[in-house]
Amino acid sequence: MTKLMIVDDEKNIRFGLKTMIEREFPGEFELITANQGAEALELYRTEGAEIVVTDIRMPIMDGITLIERLATEPLPNAQAGRPLVIILSGYEDFEYAKAAIRYQAVDYLLKPIRRDELFGALRKCKETLTKRSQMAEQLSVTESYRQQVQSGILLDLMLLKEFTEEEVKLWSAEIGFERYILPFSVAVLTYKYEDGSRMKKDELKSLAEHMFESINGHLNACLLDREGRVVLVGGPQSKFAELSNLAAEKELDGLLIGISKEGSRLEDLAECYRQATESLSYTFVFQKTRLIWFKELPTERPRYSVPKEDIRKLGNILGTNQDKEIGLLLHEIFKIDQLAGLDIDYLSAVSKRINEQVLDEVFRMYGEASVEVIKLYRKVGDLFNFRHFHDYFRSLEQLLFSLNEYIKEIRSAHSENGDMKDAVDYIEHNYHRPLNMAIVSNYVSLNYSYFSEAFKAYTGESFVTYLKKVRIRKAKELIGTGSLKLSEISAAVGFENTRHFSRVFKELEGISPFEYRGKLFVGNERFGDREVSEDE
Repeated sequence: MTKLMIVDDEKNIRFGLKTMIEREFPGEFELITANQGAEALELYRTEGAEIVVTDIRMPIMDGITLIERLATEPLPNAQAGRPLVIILSGYEDFEYAKAAIRYQAVDYLLKPIRRDELFGALRKCKETLTKRSQMAEQLSVTESYRQQVQSGILLDLMLLKEFTEEEVKLWSAEIGFERYILPFSVAVLTYKYEDGSRMKKDELKSLAEHMFESINGHLNACLLDREGRVVLVGGPQSKFAELSNLAAEKELDGLLIGISKEGSRLEDLAECYRQATESLSYTFVFQKTRLIWFKELPTERPRYSVPKEDIRKLGNILGTNQDKEIGLLLHEIFKIDQLAGLDIDYLSAVSKRINEQVLDEVFRMYGEASVEVIKLYRKVGDLFNFRHFHDYFRSLEQLLFSLNEYIKEIRSAHSENGDMKDAVDYIEHNYHRPLNMAIVSNYVSLNYSYFSEAFKAYTGESFVTYLKKVRIRKAKELIGTGSLKLSEISAAVGFENTRHFSRVFKELEGISPFEYRGKLFVGNERFGDREVSEDE
């Protein structure tokens, strides 16, 4: 809806114009009124207006002064442009007409106002606003496309290591490098929540731009890299420290920043980007650090080989009553006492090796039941799913302790079959009840997941299959007595309904219970049951 302001010191004229416009253009204008120029200017500053209809002669601030001020006033909405002005006057004064022309008034109407002239002027304003809006949209699309092209070129530049002189000239023109404020720094930002999830990349880009501009930093470029991180090219360097401090004030604890050294040539962009990404990676190591400067990183870090034998030992001691050794060995493997000086690549390689040599091996050896444990810590598969290394380490350690207990239970259940014998006896005596694995595992006081694996190892079958076979075996015995209907037998052996009973019976025996009974009692017509098909 178009916002229109009526300014006149005569109340009757203000409300008369308002009524006329509302009747002729129902629902098209949001109308506000002011009784003189100073009031109108304040309203414009707070609410804005796309069209201003103003009288010339008014107390405090007249109409000419008002339109002079509107021509220089900061725009409430930059995309809307300056308001369109319609001048009202009861005097045929050429000076007023010249002022109206000088400030590009849409029309100059004499009082008393003629309806057709007013409506014609307003329609002219509407047409102008429509064209302005279309042009602004086209320019916005064009500018957006230009920025996308420039961002794509800039990102390509950041990934290159060598430039020819001709390429430097070409790409400098493409990205407008001559307009860059020098020297510049490159900052790479990401935002990780406490659970390790990341802020949406477009949301992060908007946040970073807004915050950097709010501290009066100069931004040469802002773009997203291929990993969805935000890349800022600008300066001065002190502003990036202010950006981190502002994030702390706003409690944006997940905003992590890596800063390069300064550069001044197009060719420096690639190296600065590399430095910034490396700096950002080390925020993962330091728990309470939001920003890391490349210039403060050690120039050389010790290189270590992945301790494959220690990792193999870690896998071997799981489930062997060496609980304390797990934590100690894990600290040694990750070299926790040297963490600040370690190379990120070492931590990543060790994590990958533990996944392959320990966690995957547990899954392979102990089957699907272990998934219930691993699901609790599924993020451990990638250490960069966490905000900081200590979060990853704690989760991995807890996972290994849980797997340790799990494996001990499995081995105990396998070596001591008493629990499984009790479970089988319980099923034999309670098959007619609504049984499930949770009830039986609770009866023998075993964890649900441990019980599943141990039961299968003891009986050779899953719990569900075993229970089905017991119930069908009991059903065949009852059918053999010849004294019960199939519906009665179904209920007696624990099935919810006869259809389910019939389907399971045929699944295990190859024939329906009706056909089975027929084989037993050939020529006997005394049974009143009818067969229940699988499709019923």
